[in-house]
Amino acid sequence: MNWKNQKLKNLSKAFSALQTPHDISNFLRDLCTLDELDELSARWDAVLLLAQGKTYREVAEITKLSTTTVTRIAFWLNHGEGGYKQALENLKK
Repeated sequence: MNWKNQKLKNLSKAFSALQTPHDISNFLRDLCTLDELDELSARWDAVLLLAQGKTYREVAEITKLSTTTVTRIAFWLNHGEGGYKQALENLKK
């Protein structure tokens, strides 16, 4: 499956058109269910904790994600497209 399709490009453009965290939060709330928002937020929390050097088990306990999901997140953090790393770097600025 080609994941970099036109639908994803359209969604990415919508995100890039938003200016503030408040605007992005409102967009996400309109776009996602509360469960989806909770899952996405937990995954981002996992990225932040992994970047701090927490173990997979610690991250799983804190976020309530499965160790399988934490392992998958860690894989993409270290071997993915660079999106997590770019976001982390941008937050440091």
